[in-house]
Amino acid sequence: MEYQVVVCAYDESWPQEFAQEAQRLREVLGENCLEIHHIGSTAVPGLAAKPIIDFMLVVRELEEVDRRASALEELGYEYLGEFGIPGRRYLRKGGFRHTHHLHIFSTFNKAAIERHLAVRDYLRANLEAALEYAQLKLEAAKIYHDYQSYSQAKDEYVRALERRALEWRAQRP
Repeated sequence: MEYQVVVCAYDESWPQEFAQEAQRLREVLGENCLEIHHIGSTAVPGLAAKPIIDFMLVVRELEEVDRRASALEELGYEYLGEFGIPGRRYLRKGGFRHTHHLHIFSTFNKAAIERHLAVRDYLRANLEAALEYAQLKLEAAKIYHDYQSYSQAKDEYVRALERRALEWRAQRP
């Protein structure tokens, strides 16, 4: 059975769900975990989103994350390694429905960290951009029900959004 894309209205419980899970992740990863950020659409108040909480963890050493894979699996995560992006560790939770995604980067991968935070912060600060993105996601989810097609339908827009967000962030003091 293939994952079915669902985009829904913003849920006020998402920040609390993020905070609770972040605490569990900190306990498992210990001092290696330097930062945990709520990213993705569920991190933008009012933005329609797939009901999946995205986390970006910044760690000292990815190898230490690898060593703690079994502890993360005990929390219900599926450990997928780099999953197509060198320098990242990717995990997901929630079985077929996916409720949580972890994107873990070493503190040295500044470009990836900056990109994720820039997009989140840009959408939080720019209601018009957030509404435009929400509309695109809702329309894409009506047409494309599988994750790959849905993502491809948004790809060009998301790349442009990332560029705008990085430019916006660079202009901030």
